[in-house]
Formats: sequence, structure tokens, C-alpha cells
Amino acid sequence: MAKILVDNKEVELNGERNLLEVIRKAGINLPTFCYHSELSIYGACRMCTVEVEKMGLVAACSTPPTDGMVVYTNTDRTRRLRRMVIELLLADHHRDCTTCDKNGSCKLQELAYQLGVRKVRFPEKTELKPIDTSSTGLVRDPNKCILCGDCVRMCSEVQGIGVLTFANRGSKTEVTPAFSKPMAEVDCVSCGQCVSVCPTGALTVKSEKEAVRKALDDQTKTVVVQIAPAVRVAVGDAFGEKHGEAVTGKIVTALRRMGFNKVFDTVITADLTAIEETTEFIDRVQNNRNLPQFTSCCPGWVKYCEQFHPDLLDNLSTCKSPQQMFGAVAKRFYAKEIGVEPQDLFLVSVMPCTAKKFEAQRPEFSIDGVRDVDAVLSTVELIQMIQESGLVFEELEGEAFDAPLGLASGAGVIFGVTGGVAEAALRTAAGILGGDGPHQIDFREVRGFEGIKEAVVTVGGIELKLAVVSGLANTERLIQAVKDGKANYHLIEVMTCPGGCVGGGGQPVSTDGKARISRGKSLYAVDKEMPFRTPLENLAVNQMYDKWLEKPGSHISHESLHTTYGPKRRINGAEIQIENSPQAVVDVAVCVGTGCYLRGAYEVLDQFTDLADSDKYAGLVNLKATFCLENCDKGVSVKVGDKLITGVNKDTAAATFRREVDALLK
Repeated sequence: MAKILVDNKEVELNGERNLLEVIRKAGINLPTFCYHSELSIYGACRMCTVEVEKMGLVAACSTPPTDGMVVYTNTDRTRRLRRMVIELLLADHHRDCTTCDKNGSCKLQELAYQLGVRKVRFPEKTELKPIDTSSTGLVRDPNKCILCGDCVRMCSEVQGIGVLTFANRGSKTEVTPAFSKPMAEVDCVSCGQCVSVCPTGALTVKSEKEAVRKALDDQTKTVVVQIAPAVRVAVGDAFGEKHGEAVTGKIVTALRRMGFNKVFDTVITADLTAIEETTEFIDRVQNNRNLPQFTSCCPGWVKYCEQFHPDLLDNLSTCKSPQQMFGAVAKRFYAKEIGVEPQDLFLVSVMPCTAKKFEAQRPEFSIDGVRDVDAVLSTVELIQMIQESGLVFEELEGEAFDAPLGLASGAGVIFGVTGGVAEAALRTAAGILGGDGPHQIDFREVRGFEGIKEAVVTVGGIELKLAVVSGLANTERLIQAVKDGKANYHLIEVMTCPGGCVGGGGQPVSTDGKARISRGKSLYAVDKEMPFRTPLENLAVNQMYDKWLEKPGSHISHESLHTTYGPKRRINGAEIQIENSPQAVVDVAVCVGTGCYLRGAYEVLDQFTDLADSDKYAGLVNLKATFCLENCDKGVSVKVGDKLITGVNKDTAAATFRREVDALLK
């Protein structure tokens, strides 16, 4: 067995990728900024620098271990180097630490204290860049960025989008969205995974705490709250509870103590979602229509589908997410039952997800200007509100959810973990198709934390092929396999965040995947102890159908619980002028966004430019490049005057230009 010596302690090697993993196995918590076991090795921050005999100073994260190495982690040279790195970072950092959203959970702050940095010998940066608050779910403060690259790699490698990247050189290097645009104008899906790896306050969750407090203080409002399943297994992490421990009752008590009139459980509408989605799924299978069916309860995935794969929107379930189903039920039916006008019922969601903030503000989910969900708090924001309220969380006695929207099944609980939505659908399908008598409850084939899982199960005599995927880079690989005919499924569950909602961007930060796993296991444990394991057994859901919704798939159910989606621009903002003339009478735009670029947009643009410069059209055409005309699934999109033409390619470009421009010049 190969061994190395770490600070005079012999450590056996067992397949570790780098020295850092061996050192941590030896019980030494070597500091890092840019290292995450689930991301590629970057080696930029140099905080993990160690001394190795015959090698000198090396970065532990990027140095492979070899037999016989002698490693020192705590020498005078390594200590001085780490302190120097911290001082330089602090000098280039806006040090408003006491009012920063990350105060108390900032890695830079933590390491400065741990390494004994009590004085910064370099002048502090005084020129501040504007803070980007354009996103519905995130705040980007470039003045606190330490260029560790964690967000860049997370967005590119795990999510496959690459919204953020490095720009400029030397001292002007910065992390920024494409073309230095605001986050709201690029193809960000608001998943918040960049926030989950950011070690400082450069990327944080956009807070809605003040809007919630204002509503709580407004005596004309009835303020109710719904809690997502993944929240109950993450809040305890901030209050000394065992990691992943379900603290549902204490959360309910805390919310009541803070002034909420009613505390409800989102799981009840997860049950409702499972029933509606399964009813829709069975109809599609029996009629062989729009398969595979993709789940639609993850707003980050829905936005990704709208932006990158609008050709798959017909395959997306029409069901609203549990959050938005709850909002529809609360504003349309519950408000009337308690004698409150919809605009006076203020509904707050507590979610593990930053994309839920975007979802709640979608125009599809409001009627006459009254939103179904008025505010969304992330798990982190709820933790902050509990702390700010002075409540001693550990000493709270647990209480139950309020009726009638507090009764839930175990199937709804596991919506919070990857594979849970698919399993809830299978349990429901077994109940609908299996007739009388006991039905299968546990479908372990779809469980697990792998990025892509496949399963074949038989329900009610029908063999069903399923896929479960989390992380958008994995999702893209799966979609391409389906489009290429290499994979065939009936149902595909998609979760934007690795591990599902338990790993959401609004959850307390974890430096590895262990927190996700412990939270997921806790949800399965809660499911196992629930009196009802399937949505069809939930008496409260059955009463909702009897009182308000008639039956699954009914007209009123579709009107209240279903929606439709459409293609969305991926990049907004100014166009690029190619040819311009004061006498131009025809406007022509060519989309050069990623989708069209991959389909030959620049070849089309080259031909258009040559034609616009030709004798026949010189001075008559105002030619621009634009970033997105939507409909990018059908080939290169161009716009001539007010007419959108899709599916243009290098072979049809010239003919398209002449036909459309000539028609407008007549």
C-alpha cells in the first residue's frame, strides 16, 4: 500500500485525486476558496499551498499524491503565504462586513480570523462597481468577488449554461455575465447554484424579508405561509441540529410566533400535483401523445426548456408547480371560504429555491394584477428571520400545520429529493391503474443521487420507462440522447439543482454533497412514517376535489392548476449594428444567439452582409445582429421588417433575403 507522510503522520493512499484529499483524510482542515470536490480543479486561490520535500511549495488541490511524499502543511512559509493571500484579497474587497448579507457565513471572513489576520497592510479598494439587482432571485456584487471561479465552473460544468465568465486581464480581471449585461438580460435560469458555491457576498439570494415583514405589520392583510418539503430538513443546520434533521414542528411554531395567521404545508399541493400530473401522464401513454412527458414542477428547468429547447414545450407537463398550485387554491378558493378578498390574502412561500422567486412573478400566475404567491423566502431568509426575531429555535416546542391545507402524504414529502416526483407519480399511477387492493408503494428504482438514473417498472400491466435527472448539464446530455434516438422514455423527471430541491440555491451553503444526501435520506425517513404514503389517500386532497375542483383533469382543475409555456429570449438588450444608412427603408435582423450560432447564423449573416452591400440593395437595408428572436429550435431566425422567418440556413439565406426585402421595396 502506497503511503505519504503528512506532518509526521503516515497516511495510506487509496485512490485520492490530489494531496488535498489525503491531507483532509489525515484530519487536517486545510483552507481553500476555489476547491469543490464536484467541480474541476482550478488551483487559483493558493490557500491550500503546502511544502513538499524536494518539490517546495505546491498547491495541494492540483498536486497528485505519490508514494513516499513528505508533506508539511503548517510551516512558517505556508502560514506567511496564506496570510499574504488573505490580506491581498481583503485589500481588493469591499469590506462592509458588518452589513453584508454573508456576515457570519463568509469564507473570507472565516479564514481571515482562522489565520490570525488582524491587519491589512495594503490600501483598500475605493472605486466601487455598481451592484446588479436586476435578477428576481440573485444579487451580484462585483466589489466582493475574489475571482475564485467557483461560480463560473458551477454554471458551466454542472449546469452547462455558462452565464458567468472571466473578462479582461491583469488587475482589471472580473467575473461577469456575457457582454457585461445584467443577470436579468442573459440566459440565467435563476437556479442559485452560483450562490451555493460563492465563498463571499459577491453572489447572494435576493431578499424579500422586508416585504414579508411589512405584510405581517399590515392589519388589513391575512398573512399565510406555505413550507416546501426540502426546507424542513435544512433549517436545523443553522441551529445546531443534526445535519438533515427534520424540524418541521419547530418551523411551524417559529412562523406562528413571528405573526403568520396560518401555517400550511406545500406538500398538500405536491400531492395535488402528483394526481394531476399522473392523470395527464396516463392519458398521454394511452394515446401515445407528446411522449416523453417531462415534469414541470422545477421553475429553473421550465425556464431552461423555454430558452434552450422550445421544441420540447409540448412534452412538458401542463401542471403548475406545487408552489403555484397552492397559490391558485389559496387565492381562488380558500380566500373565499374564509371571507377574505384575494388581494387581502398575502401568501408567502418558504422555498429551498431561488428560481421560485422568478416563478412567483411570472405573468401566468396572477389574475388582474393579484399574484397567486405574493412573496418567496428562501430557506436562508427564513433562518435569518428566525434569528432576527430573537427566537431560541432549539427550545421551541413543535406544533402541527393548520387545517385544511396541512395534511400531506409521504409521496408529496419526497418531492424535495431527486427521483421523488417520479416516485410520487408511480405511486399514484399504481393506485389509478391497479384497481382495488394493495398497490406498490416504494419504487426504489428511481432513488439515488446519481446525476442520471433510468428505470423500467410495470404499473397496472403497463411497462413504463423512466429517467430521473438532476443538474442541467446532465439534463442536456439526456435530451440530446432522446433527440438522437439513443434513449426512449415515457416519463422524465428533471430537477435543475444537483440532488433535487434539497440542494437548492436557497438552502444553507454546504461545501460538498454530503448535506444533500443527509437531507434526502431524512425526507425518505419522513415519508416512511407518514400515515398516508400516496396522494390518493390524502383526505384533504379528496375534499379539495369535492368542494372546489370536481375531479382530476376536470375543466376547473385545468383552469386553476394547469398552465402553458412559450419560447423565451435567452439574451436581451441592444442589437449590433452591421449596416446602417439614413436612407434605409428595410430593417433586417439576424439572430446570432447560441442556438442560431450553432445552426449557422454567421454564415447567414455573412451572406446578408454581402447582399446589403451589393449595388441593388446598397443604402436601402438597415442590417443588425440580435441575440435572440426566440424560436431558435427551428434553425437560424431572421426578421425582415415585422416578419419573423425561421429555419433559414446557408443554402436558403440569399433567396430568403432577396424575396423578403424585394417584397418590402415594391
